[in-house]
Formats: sequence, C-alpha cells, structure tokens
Amino acid sequence: QMQLVESGGGLVQPGGSLRLSCTASGFTFSSYAMRWYRQAPGKERELVARITGTGGITNYGDAAKGRFTISRDNAKNTVYLQMNRLKPEDTAVYYCNAVIGDWNRIGGYWGQGTQVTVSS
Repeated sequence: QMQLVESGGGLVQPGGSLRLSCTASGFTFSSYAMRWYRQAPGKERELVARITGTGGITNYGDAAKGRFTISRDNAKNTVYLQMNRLKPEDTAVYYCNAVIGDWNRIGGYWGQGTQVTVSS
C-alpha cells in the first residue's frame, strides 16, 4: 500500500526555519518525482517545489525561490523541504505528492499534510 507521511510542521516565528519531511512506503521511491504543495485557508493549493526521481533537478514556485530548498534521500525514501526566512504568508498545510516519472503529471499520491504556522 502506497503511503506518504509528512512531519516537521509546527509554529515558528517570522524569520525562523523549519524542515519538513515526507517518508514514502509501498512504491519504488526513486522512480517518482516528488512535489511539495501548500494550501492556506481560503486559497487554492499551490506548488511549492518539486524534484526529479534522482534528485538531480529541482524547481520552485515563486514564493519559495531563494528561501526554500527541496531535497531527497532515496536510501531513506524521504523528501525534505527546508524552509528559511519564513513569513506569516507561508502559513498553510503543506502536502507532499508523488508522481511516476514526469513531474508535470497531474494527480499522483498524496500525504495527509502537515500544518505550518508562522506567527509571533
């Protein structure tokens, strides 16, 4: 059974950092591109970052550029999102998503999400 489990969310002050993790099971992790999305209350889900199966190529949404870093450890079946210089507008539920092959594919498998709250 395919499963994605996110962790690492929480409450952080503006300017702080968090590292999110998403651990996968039930599929060949390295064959899947991985994506982080987020959804704030009343807003549409948006792409934060994505990474190819090998980890060799990454891509970021505008809000994440220069502040967030996506990485993966295929030996641990885990993808990470390092978030620095957090802002209140980064407050959202963050989801990881796995898609076979091409990271432009629609759909894929989703984790349950982890809440990130940036507030003083």
